[in-house]
Amino acid sequence: MATLDRSDVARLAALARIDMTDDDLDRLSRQLSAIVEAVAQVAQVAGDDVPATSHPIPMANVYRPDEVRPSLSQAEALSGAPVTEDGRFRVPQILGEEA
Repeated sequence: MATLDRSDVARLAALARIDMTDDDLDRLSRQLSAIVEAVAQVAQVAGDDVPATSHPIPMANVYRPDEVRPSLSQAEALSGAPVTEDGRFRVPQILGEEA
């Protein structure tokens, strides 16, 4: 079984730019090794006859059909706006881009 030692955790911490104490490295090397071992056990059990899943129960998206429905006209939508310009909402510039 694969395990992660202190030097592996120190390398990962350096790549992630995370400062760790010696106690952190010892603790995390044990914890990450346990996680790697658990994943290895699952990989051994999962065979070709076991389908990959992301959820324990089947999931399906629920969509409603697109239907044209009455909505606001452009004038009605803009009626409550404090400032409009060329049939659109006028908002303050926030990114410093030229108009």
